[in-house]
Amino acid sequence: MKFNAADLPDNIPVFPLPGAVVLPRAHLPLHIFEPRYLAMLDDTLKTSHRLIGMVQPLPLSPDKGLHKIGCAGRLTQFTETDDGRYMVTLTGISRFRITREAAGFAPYMRCDVNWQEYQRDLGGTEEDALADREAFLSLVGKYFYKAELSTDWENLKDADDEIVINALAMMCPFEPEDKQALLECETLAQRRETLTTLMKIALHSGGEEMMQ
Repeated sequence: MKFNAADLPDNIPVFPLPGAVVLPRAHLPLHIFEPRYLAMLDDTLKTSHRLIGMVQPLPLSPDKGLHKIGCAGRLTQFTETDDGRYMVTLTGISRFRITREAAGFAPYMRCDVNWQEYQRDLGGTEEDALADREAFLSLVGKYFYKAELSTDWENLKDADDEIVINALAMMCPFEPEDKQALLECETLAQRRETLTTLMKIALHSGGEEMMQ
């Protein structure tokens, strides 16, 4: 389903999950089992847009506050297990800014949101024309080796810039605040530069020889 600005609702359910972000046109698998989020999922399936907002909680917030910027994903796949849990996939649609937490009787949080800043998320695939792809993938390989991560390197090498950069931003085990920084990057090139910095910091922490 392709969205335009008029399709986006002013109020959506939000799922605050530290370290989990979704980006436009990327896919985020989730395992949902808490009763309040099972209720959220059931309610979302009854809507035409099927949107859930992924939002990062603020660190050390005494009132369980949220970052103002999140990204909505559309529920595109779901499977119910025998014990009533769900394995679901969200496909990223657009980032948003939270304007306020909405009052209501639902067991999960809902927020009023504004999409105005991120209308470009609804456009086509973004490119990173200035990237040195070979050097970037070489850095990714070193980082994955140190972090003991694995991926399908053949598909990664052949994938579009946006798929590669956004998938890395979502899957790499960075701190939640680093994930938020990646989410808020204005352009794909800026996100790639931020990824590069974070990976170099991680490699440097293991000794200079890792950077060679």
